Amino acid sequence: MLKTTELETQTEIRNSAFTLVRQDNGIAHLVIDVIGENVNTLKSEFAEQITEVLAEIKADKKITGIVVCSGKQGSFIAGADINMLDACQSREEVVGLSRQGQRIFTLLEQFPIPVVAAIDGACLGGGLELAMACHARVCSDNSKTALGLPEVQLGLLPGSGGTQRLPKLVGLQKALDMMLTGKQLRAKQALKSGLVNDVVPSSVLLDVAEKLAISMVQRGKKTLKRKQGIVDKLLENNAVGRNIVYQQAQKTVNAKTQGNYPAPAKIIDCIRTGIEFSAESGYRLEAENFADLVMSAESAQLRQLFFATTAMKKEQGVANVSPNNINKAGVLGGGLMGGGIAFVTATKADIPVRVKDISHKGISQALKYSFDILNKKVKRRFLLYSEMQKQMAMITGSVEFTGFKSLDIVVEAVFEDLALKQNMVLDVEKHGNDRTIFASNTSSLPINQIAAKAERPENVIGLHYFSPVDKMPLVEIIPHEKTSDQTISTTVAFAKKQGKTPIVVKDKAGFYVNRILAPYMNEAAILLLTGEPVDKIDKALVKFGFPVGPMQLLDEVGIDVGSKIGPVLQAELGERFAAPAAFEKLLADGRLGKKANKGFYQYQKKGLLDSVKDRLKGIKSGKKQVDETVYSLLNIKPSGSLSAAEISKRCTYMMLNESARCVDEGIVRNARDGDIGAIFGIGFPPFLGGPLRYIDSIGAKSVVAQLTQWAEQHGERYTPCEALVKMAEDETVYYPSELN
Repeated sequence: MLKTTELETQTEIRNSAFTLVRQDNGIAHLVIDVIGENVNTLKSEFAEQITEVLAEIKADKKITGIVVCSGKQGSFIAGADINMLDACQSREEVVGLSRQGQRIFTLLEQFPIPVVAAIDGACLGGGLELAMACHARVCSDNSKTALGLPEVQLGLLPGSGGTQRLPKLVGLQKALDMMLTGKQLRAKQALKSGLVNDVVPSSVLLDVAEKLAISMVQRGKKTLKRKQGIVDKLLENNAVGRNIVYQQAQKTVNAKTQGNYPAPAKIIDCIRTGIEFSAESGYRLEAENFADLVMSAESAQLRQLFFATTAMKKEQGVANVSPNNINKAGVLGGGLMGGGIAFVTATKADIPVRVKDISHKGISQALKYSFDILNKKVKRRFLLYSEMQKQMAMITGSVEFTGFKSLDIVVEAVFEDLALKQNMVLDVEKHGNDRTIFASNTSSLPINQIAAKAERPENVIGLHYFSPVDKMPLVEIIPHEKTSDQTISTTVAFAKKQGKTPIVVKDKAGFYVNRILAPYMNEAAILLLTGEPVDKIDKALVKFGFPVGPMQLLDEVGIDVGSKIGPVLQAELGERFAAPAAFEKLLADGRLGKKANKGFYQYQKKGLLDSVKDRLKGIKSGKKQVDETVYSLLNIKPSGSLSAAEISKRCTYMMLNESARCVDEGIVRNARDGDIGAIFGIGFPPFLGGPLRYIDSIGAKSVVAQLTQWAEQHGERYTPCEALVKMAEDETVYYPSELN
């Protein structure tokens, strides 16, 4: 914040985001404070404003240095305003926007007096591009301070010089890593990489930035040179070494994106052009590639996903019903899910949590879950040991219901047994208070049945997390018919505090995510039984855009877990959810998946001899190998007659059909929630926008025609739902506002 006691004069351009505050030591603070916004974002109209204020500085010979800072405490610049990209009508307009940003930051870079960025809080995207154009950077050790170029997550690249400046500051390899992943650096990481010159407490940030600017005046504005390690020198200081780096980066990108995302390859192209040819050619290509990406279908879908999740953050569970405060929480069950729920409650939501288990071993498991994650962060210098201790102290355990009287919410994460869960409700009602919410992490049991014996059914709700809890962003919130609006809004707010994206879904078998996943998984299983190899099916769906294939996913989740959900769905929703009977042989053979080291793939560690044999066969080290014995067990002769495109299409269209049913039945509140649920809960390809947006892009008429053809060839499970048929007849879409 501004040091009001040392102000000399202050200049503010009317309605400008930039204020010039002159200090009596010759340094001026260029304060960025976007009017009416909670955080600073860069907008196209700022170009004229910053040009005007820089001209004023240049004309004032009393100003010997500049400190660029934010007028918003704990936040520097969160990035560029994404809305201005959607407002562009042509590729040429986007090129102009990029070139404008490049010119402004080059003007800053070439400024005749030292310019130091004082960074406190988020410094992302265009914010970091601005900071990199400054002659030096100082950042605070605030836990909110993060520096990064996350544009790739929106299908874009840094378009205002970021691809050219970052490699000069942190080196080629680190720059590629940051831009290709969107990775953000904390303060100490930024210092170690050379991205910033110093890290100091927020209270002295401006003082230190001023002193750095003054020292730069004295030594002639010379910037500090990056220190290179031996490996960096060998790889980055010669063309041969750099080519190895580019090739390895491209290889990694191809493996991860399967060619579905164009941005990473264009980022590599921009960096390579700038380093191997000239800065100007690099800047020119950056603008051209940026424009291509902005106009691409992939980025358009990723930006829509960003807008949708941003809008959801502002919504309550029930409109006009404010949530109650959650000050203390409880978790029933110290297993994998319980430990994960306790972790996000304590570390993300900053809410004290009491884990209750029937054994001390269960409590120890829950504590170990958090300890292992936090300890890894400490070892990587991402977290201070003292902060780890503080967060661990937020989690306590008991084999009794001690302290439950003061809990505002209790999340149940015990076995999928109806009677057990009903008893848990009664226990919480007995040992909690009248307002204690009972939230069940069931994945299949109806919430109304769990609440059937409750004295206060209005406090009972479903809160379905996905594994692993610390990584999966989605939660399904499932009210039953007697759940109060207050309980819904409070549970939604609680999930948001945990860093989750919640969708409210109807209390019906499978809820939403498992319901649309089941037909997809069943279809993959049917294809397997017709002779399509395990790895061929998985590769087809990964190529399509899923993070893992269905057979590997079944191994990861647990074949036994899938077997329990299937009958529940079949009983309530019909034969289209019937799993192949042959799969019972897997359970009888003890093939539960990865947790049992026995499933569709091999999980036993290989000895030296086996590893040598694999290498002779051309099998890459670390690559998952199919357990070939599964074929004889299921009486399959793996041959495979379908193309990868046909396999992915048949599995995916089953999911599209069920998603359309869910929207029609009101299982999800709207198509937006259905798309976000599929992307964040299952890993539906984000670049396709979700199953409902994908239906829009294909056209309901085309989807119905294909499903009808398959229904005639392969059976009734492909029959298109009435909602899709009607959409095809009426030529309607899920997102009419986006039609051109």
